Amino acid sequence: MPSQSVEQRTRNRRGEGSRLRTEIVQVAADMLDEGVNEDSISLRAVARRVGIAAQSIYAHFPDRDAILLEVVKNAFAELGTHLSRATLAAEGSTVEVSAVDSLSALCDAYLSFALERPRRYRILFGGVWDASRAKSSPSVGDEVQTLGQDVFGIFVSALDRCVTEGSSTSTDTYADAAALWAGMHGYASVRPATPEFRWPDDVPRRIVNGLAKLCGSRP
Repeated sequence: MPSQSVEQRTRNRRGEGSRLRTEIVQVAADMLDEGVNEDSISLRAVARRVGIAAQSIYAHFPDRDAILLEVVKNAFAELGTHLSRATLAAEGSTVEVSAVDSLSALCDAYLSFALERPRRYRILFGGVWDASRAKSSPSVGDEVQTLGQDVFGIFVSALDRCVTEGSSTSTDTYADAAALWAGMHGYASVRPATPEFRWPDDVPRRIVNGLAKLCGSRP
């Protein structure tokens, strides 16, 4: 009898199908974290790591692009949770917190996520996953256009509060929040790439003050 390349698994009991789906997504995420090229992540490669036959994946995902889309969606959800916790922590402080303080806490949390979870951040914004290519896949399609909207909405809401408080002169919080996000991403990307450069400590604050159009910006 020929040897089998995939270790046999017992049939999933009721309720365990969702667990296998989660495991498939996690394995694909781990492969990206390890630096495996997106093009090298095939159904066969994922199945081999999970310990199932490649055909078993079709019960959960139609193709590889659908798996990678789920990886990216989970990464955005992780970032969103990280940002929301920081905002809630600032607003839940026993000390009165201004809208500017809340926005600053949000931006600090964004930078800390990029620093503490560099591989996960790279999946989102480092070119590890090609959204333009994935969009052509029938299993992905227009869903790509909604990725990151929840995270972006956190920035818009934080800036809206600054305008309501009178601490920002923004007349288009959507556009200014987009600029702020771009500024945070730029700093998060260039800082680790230039370890020998003497970065002033207040660069993040300057980015926030300028792009959020804060009034009477503090040093």
